[in-house]
Amino acid sequence: MKTIKKSNICKNVVNYKIDQTIIKDYQAVAGDVAVFEVVSIGSLNAIQDFEGRNCYIFPGDKIMLAFGNRYASNQFEGYVPEGYHQEYDLLGKGGVAGTVVSMFYKLELKGPTKLRLVGYARGKQGEVINTIYHHRKPVKFNAKKIRNFKTILSIGSSMDSGKTTTAAYLCRGLKTSGYKVAYIKLTGTVFNKDRMLAYDCGADFVSDFSEFGFPSTYLSSIDTIMDLYEGLLSDVAKTGLDYVVIEVADGLYQKETRALLNYTLFTETIDHVILSCCDSLSVNSGVQLLSPIFGDRLFALAGLFTGSPLLVDEVENLFSTPILTLSKLLQSDLLVDLLSQDVNVAV
Repeated sequence: MKTIKKSNICKNVVNYKIDQTIIKDYQAVAGDVAVFEVVSIGSLNAIQDFEGRNCYIFPGDKIMLAFGNRYASNQFEGYVPEGYHQEYDLLGKGGVAGTVVSMFYKLELKGPTKLRLVGYARGKQGEVINTIYHHRKPVKFNAKKIRNFKTILSIGSSMDSGKTTTAAYLCRGLKTSGYKVAYIKLTGTVFNKDRMLAYDCGADFVSDFSEFGFPSTYLSSIDTIMDLYEGLLSDVAKTGLDYVVIEVADGLYQKETRALLNYTLFTETIDHVILSCCDSLSVNSGVQLLSPIFGDRLFALAGLFTGSPLLVDEVENLFSTPILTLSKLLQSDLLVDLLSQDVNVAV
């Protein structure tokens, strides 16, 4: 077969053979690796390759992707389909394939990039290769484990509320304060951009769920996500850092985010919380939702609304929680003062 463009989620897939004989009979599951032919270009005209760079794709190209599910309110809602389909969709640039069920209205004109299934990637034992824990073993979550670093949860009211930028700038502020800091993204759909932003902002260590082969975490069980969380924290522990900034994808009402917020074993691991929002009303709703869970651990508000002085004024009239604009996130003295305040973690 001619050159195959390998997507980022498939970067550890080696020593494989492409089986074209089972495409109509085999039922794919999340993480299964396959080769597709690009039929037509829609809203996504590139994939992130095994080096994490944008690799542009064209009709006729052969690309290696992993089946997966996606929840993205400003992009696609998509799933691993049941049975064989004549065409599939490119759900994410990191290398996720499936079928689109709904999409943000701005994408409707172009629609998703269309694909034809060529064959599945088989391993040495003849099995269909699955990226999930393909090159890394799972680590069971240990609620009693002593962590030698502080955790900061970066959470947002919705997708594109500013939580990734908040997390990255927070990493830079902590770094300039003299701390060693890590950034991990616990949930979402594979995409290298978020972790690279944190790295460029000064984070000493960056990682996310895709390091354990997850094309996305959408529809994963709480136990699966907690084990993934343990694996990421175990990697952080080896680096001897002071803080780890943890981002969860999408909004407060998203399925996995909501499950984490309702799971005491997760919330007990969090020392500080920063909430990013789009506007003053979402701040109000977010604070009401998070305060009973985290109390004083919700130490600051941030996000897109901070770009509007009028919205900042509205929020300041409602809440005493500090508001951190991007410039304030870089003020080391302010961060040190906020994070050094005594915090009582519920047990």
